[in-house]
Amino acid sequence: MEPRPCSRSPRLAARQGNLRSGGERQVSMRASREAEYTEYVHARLSWLRRTAYLLCQDWQGADDLAQKTITRLYTHWGRAGKAASLDAYVRGILVKAFLDERRSAWARRVTLPGDYAERPAAGHDADMRLDVRAALRSLPPRQRATVVLRYYCDCPVEEAAKILGVTPGTVKSQTAKGLTALRLALAPVMEA
Repeated sequence: MEPRPCSRSPRLAARQGNLRSGGERQVSMRASREAEYTEYVHARLSWLRRTAYLLCQDWQGADDLAQKTITRLYTHWGRAGKAASLDAYVRGILVKAFLDERRSAWARRVTLPGDYAERPAAGHDADMRLDVRAALRSLPPRQRATVVLRYYCDCPVEEAAKILGVTPGTVKSQTAKGLTALRLALAPVMEA
């Protein structure tokens, strides 16, 4: 007895056609989302690195932090696209990654030696910038994060509180303590 050839019903063929077109739509949607992600990262990577540098105070750490941030952004790109402000969402990922890194035992035990000389930008007071960076580096991580969010990223108190997962009062007090410490650290420089 020979096997009978399968006869396809028109309904089954239509369903399989829909599955194929649905799969193609999914691949097309994935490609467009990845293109959007890639475009965003290319446009904002330098901003992300600068902000990361202000938080961790060294370029190698800033690169690592930026990489961790864009990796987390990729995994949550669908959720990020629905956020009211994509930059604020990414800033939140960055600050949380920085604070998570500082909480780990590795960050407390390991210090990487060596400061790398940086080229000063034309028209800026390079010495003053280095003094400000050194003073910022001396702040505890939470105070540094609040000062960077409030004055470099220009976030309102409520947004900084939401990013850090604390109350607005905590942001205000940490910012005040950080600014006081910066003023004390920079007082001799300002008088000179």
